[in-house]
Amino acid sequence: MDREYQKWKSPSLGRDMEIMIFGKEGAPVLLFPSGHGGHLEWDEQGGIDIVQEQIEKGYNQFFCVDNVADESFLNTEADAPVKVMRENQYEMYILDEVLPFISERNPSPFLILSGVQMGAYHSLKLALKQPSLVHKVIAMSGYYDINVHLNGFKDESSYFINPIEFMPNLNEDSILNAISAVDIRLISYLNDPNREATRRMSDTLWMKFINHNHFVWEQDAQNPWRLFPEMLKDNLI
Repeated sequence: MDREYQKWKSPSLGRDMEIMIFGKEGAPVLLFPSGHGGHLEWDEQGGIDIVQEQIEKGYNQFFCVDNVADESFLNTEADAPVKVMRENQYEMYILDEVLPFISERNPSPFLILSGVQMGAYHSLKLALKQPSLVHKVIAMSGYYDINVHLNGFKDESSYFINPIEFMPNLNEDSILNAISAVDIRLISYLNDPNREATRRMSDTLWMKFINHNHFVWEQDAQNPWRLFPEMLKDNLI
């Protein structure tokens, strides 16, 4: 299997960030890790093995990025404004560094974003804020209200990174139509602890008449990583 490792010091984050690339061609898939995961998580959890056919047949190329959640939302020692600032810097890293890197490496215009749990949040948030850049979102077991990490803190910066807050007030038809053009798939499973959060996000999108798919994978899971790669593969088609 074709695999490649890349690392550079991110100007947006002021630290080294790593990426694993699997495959050489096909529609690029930007894979976000879970909250405590990193650029190796999808490979170590067996996810890349499950999508090996997509890689070998040139259907997809996968870009697995790092996370800074331990410095932002999951940093229990940081104040809420610091958490929000770091999340905004991570968003800049993705927009200003990772997406141009993917475009340089892969000429396909069709970009897929995917992730689990906090990675699902990152996938959907980016698509809602930059729908012209994204063509499909596969968000699994996600939660989309980041107030759970901010201890009641709210300001303009936190508002614009919180989909469950900014979407109800988004009324510009051109943006809503652009979001509806993205193939958004919100997925949970039977005993998913984020199942209600996913349903709530789906209800919010329907309230704005945004076309999307919301469904529950008809399985329980003690270890959801037994399901996530199959969900990803099933929804890449």
